[in-house]
Amino acid sequence: MTTRRKFLITAATGAAMAPLASRVMAQSSSEPTITWRMQTYAGAALAEHVAKPAIDLFNRIAGDRMQIELYYADQLVPTGELFRAMQRGTIDAVQSDDDSMASPTEVAVFGGYFPFGTRYSLDVPVLFNEYGLKDIWEEEYAKVGVKHVSAGAWDPCHFATKEPIRSLKDLEGKRIFTFPTAGRFLSQFGVVPVTLPWEDIEVAVQTGELDGIAWSGITEDYTVGWADVTNYFLTNNISGAWIGHFFVNMERWEELPEDLRLLFEVCCEQSHYYRQHWYWGGEARLRVHGEKLELTTIPDEEWDQVEAAAQEFWDEIAAQSETKARVVEIFKQYNADMREAGRPYRYSDA
Repeated sequence: MTTRRKFLITAATGAAMAPLASRVMAQSSSEPTITWRMQTYAGAALAEHVAKPAIDLFNRIAGDRMQIELYYADQLVPTGELFRAMQRGTIDAVQSDDDSMASPTEVAVFGGYFPFGTRYSLDVPVLFNEYGLKDIWEEEYAKVGVKHVSAGAWDPCHFATKEPIRSLKDLEGKRIFTFPTAGRFLSQFGVVPVTLPWEDIEVAVQTGELDGIAWSGITEDYTVGWADVTNYFLTNNISGAWIGHFFVNMERWEELPEDLRLLFEVCCEQSHYYRQHWYWGGEARLRVHGEKLELTTIPDEEWDQVEAAAQEFWDEIAAQSETKARVVEIFKQYNADMREAGRPYRYSDA
């Protein structure tokens, strides 16, 4: 028997849910489906984790109202041309770091792996949402006609190499695929940065064109096949988390109804959350149980030289512009706060 109370609860729930359902799911037959093209920096194997789940979720919920066509690394345009293609509207949305897509903004140098800017993946959302980086990124991209949707963390930056790295001297002369800013920083230790299309990396290591990769953590090494062509994994890293983003052409963004914008933002945040546990668990599990890569370590007293060099690198970047100085100051304040907070935020040797 339906009581008056149950009826009122059911009616109230239906009334509350109806507007959302009608906005997200309903569509007049006269309204065409909105279609976007989005390209990720990631190749197909990696995109199965870092991009496809979010876009599949969006498409499933949006239904006939909107669909996003997902393209992988270099499928529509080379990764280094992603920003310009998005700015022109050739591509509607992009998932990438600022550095790789050749962003012309003042914050480009901080995308990807800013040397020792982060220790753990949670540092990234805290830096953006609690320490002010989000506002700076939104301001910088609005100037060039692009909507910065959200930032998230990916994996740490480690070396996977054919020959073992057990000292800084072992880095000298090594041809390494890495990000532009990371390569610029590492070159002072004899590393020779090499830029190639993402899909060519595995073959380049096999043929000897590359000696290794400093582009990811061990989770990606196994996922994309790089663990099959390298032999060693260096446990020292130059960054605890890659900083990546979702971007949208500003005109395309402003054309969307508010509820579809919100849906896209929610799906991006879900993507960030998934990567938090996928990478965090994978990095530990594969170090312990992975059988393809032997772990090596550069002693702390040597690696301290790299960390000290990073602080000088930060100051060089800060001297280049007022905006860069603002960002560097946030990184400095954040890391100082984490060190003072102590365990588990930072340990004595971190």
